[in-house]
Amino acid sequence: MAGKGGLSKLDVGVLSTEQQEKLRQFKIKTRIDNEKYLRSHPEVELLIGDFLRDVLLKRPVDVREFAADHFTNLQANVDPKTERPSTVE
Repeated sequence: MAGKGGLSKLDVGVLSTEQQEKLRQFKIKTRIDNEKYLRSHPEVELLIGDFLRDVLLKRPVDVREFAADHFTNLQANVDPKTERPSTVE
């Protein structure tokens, strides 16, 4: 039965050599795609940093609930210093 994380022990031996290679290539491509996305969206780093700062300062008992509230009410939780001035005239 699956554990709390959703997966029980993984048995890599059940994959054929070809499947293992495809999985390895998929993982590499996924990491590259993730890196490209994060490099082209620097705001993600700001959002994560702001969230981590709040977690460390406020030390919530339920971090999951805190995260849900933080990102649901993002506009209220964004640090005004990280906002860029509007270029709309």
